[in-house]
Amino acid sequence: MVAKVQITQPISITPETQKKTFSFDRLSLQQGGVLGPITLAYETWGTLNATGTNAILITHALTGDAHAHDPARPYDPKAAWWNPLIGPGRPLDTDRYFIICSNVLGGCYGSTGAASIDPRTGRPYGMRFPVITIHDMVRAQRKLIDHLGVKRLELVIGGSIGGQQALCWSVLYPELISKTAVIAATGALTAQGIAFNEVARQAIMADPDWQCGDYAPGKGPATGLSIARMLAMITYQSEASMEHRFGRNTLRREAVSSPTSHPDLGGRFDVENYLYYQGEALVRRFDANCYLYLSRAMDLFDISAGFPSLEAALRRISSKILFVGITSDFLFPAARVQALADAVRKLGGNAIYTELDSPCGHDAFLKEWQQMSAVITQLV
Repeated sequence: MVAKVQITQPISITPETQKKTFSFDRLSLQQGGVLGPITLAYETWGTLNATGTNAILITHALTGDAHAHDPARPYDPKAAWWNPLIGPGRPLDTDRYFIICSNVLGGCYGSTGAASIDPRTGRPYGMRFPVITIHDMVRAQRKLIDHLGVKRLELVIGGSIGGQQALCWSVLYPELISKTAVIAATGALTAQGIAFNEVARQAIMADPDWQCGDYAPGKGPATGLSIARMLAMITYQSEASMEHRFGRNTLRREAVSSPTSHPDLGGRFDVENYLYYQGEALVRRFDANCYLYLSRAMDLFDISAGFPSLEAALRRISSKILFVGITSDFLFPAARVQALADAVRKLGGNAIYTELDSPCGHDAFLKEWQQMSAVITQLV
């Protein structure tokens, strides 16, 4: 039997020569209270022009990081999560643009989050970390943008939680943005989406090794986090993609230990082994408490928050804004993405809607490179 995986401290896949950090004293939070000091880890590619107006901000998804591009391995899609889209002559052209990607506030790849050391105690924050929101992430990014000397963003672009951030940027800071791309995201998560996330969080918190969030570095709820990831991976795909890839095939690859390490009940299907693998992989690179906080930020996001109505919030959008749905996405259904684009357009906004025609589900924006290239080219 394969040994049960143990949690390790999240280690950024970003080479230290590329990753940078920016720190500031404090941030007032949407849910109340103040957090500080705060550090954001980030990477940049390309050169900012003299007027500070050729910057593009890329915003990442739930368990992502700042390493969207790897210049040392530009043709390897596994070296960085949006590698095929970034670089000289590519849609996100580093010869033309100064491209920025930062690990979100609340993350565990160098930015301040639940796994960070609380300066008041000298211990990780754990569940003493305050509730953060997408709005808080964007306000922190605004401080980074100012620090870098950016006067105006040519484009803010992201998918999933990254799409929520992009939308939030267009509403909070319309005067700073020329164009926005909201991919596989809407103004608020559905009840079904919240339900999936809550089941995942409960799996983490039901693991005795969670210890109410006070687990030691290198130890923690490996079983719970693995199961949470297994559930999430189902929501990121579609029935068609899973049927095509796995069907009812029994195990065809090297067996991976299940999260509980219990023996298989009557054999193992290939799709089960895949989920075990994905769960184990996340445990090796991500912090469980950070997963709780970031998934909750996804739930809490409501673009109308702080405004009299949804229409009042959307009316603030002045950038050209592209909404991208995915035909097989059931986490953020394409019809809901299109409805949001229609709402912006009816309010006089310059909104465009397009779709990725893909069986890959929610994750299509991380897989369909040809279609994604065409989508981005519409804006840049």
